[in-house]
Amino acid sequence: MTVYVHLATGFEELEALSPVDVLRRGGVDVKTVSVMDEQTVIGSHGIPVVADLMFEEANYDECDMIVLPGGMPGAANLGAHEGLCEKILQFHAEGKWNAAICAAPMVFAQLGLLEGLEVTIYPGMEDMLKGAKASASAFLTVNYEQKILTAKGPGYALNFALEILEIMKDKETAEAVKKGMLIR
Repeated sequence: MTVYVHLATGFEELEALSPVDVLRRGGVDVKTVSVMDEQTVIGSHGIPVVADLMFEEANYDECDMIVLPGGMPGAANLGAHEGLCEKILQFHAEGKWNAAICAAPMVFAQLGLLEGLEVTIYPGMEDMLKGAKASASAFLTVNYEQKILTAKGPGYALNFALEILEIMKDKETAEAVKKGMLIR
């Protein structure tokens, strides 16, 4: 199982690095992918992260899930990357997983993938969901049929990461990582 976490200038650091950390602890091959012109990408709080791969180097045939962290303007920058948007649509068509947190579900909405689905997005951004129903109560939604995972924001980054781990591996692995990290 391979997961690509995509980085664009202005990404939310917790939402990008929590999945990387949790998935690596759980034995999943996870790589960060820069969609910018440089391998070092600056997060929304000024933290530079050196991506494992440039978008052009990534092999999406070997990837099982695309992950989009939120943050602004990070999510907007991800949505503006034509190649990434094509891969998201391809994954959807092939029945592969797409996951987004915070502001990033707006990328899926702009691509028409959320029509009629109940999803989560950062509070106050519900109007960006075009055709989807924003869940007021859920901090995380999983649609197994459409293979779309969404979560609300940085405070839920570890839960988001654990859900990805459960999807990619199994519940037992996710529980073991959760216990080892002392997550309640």
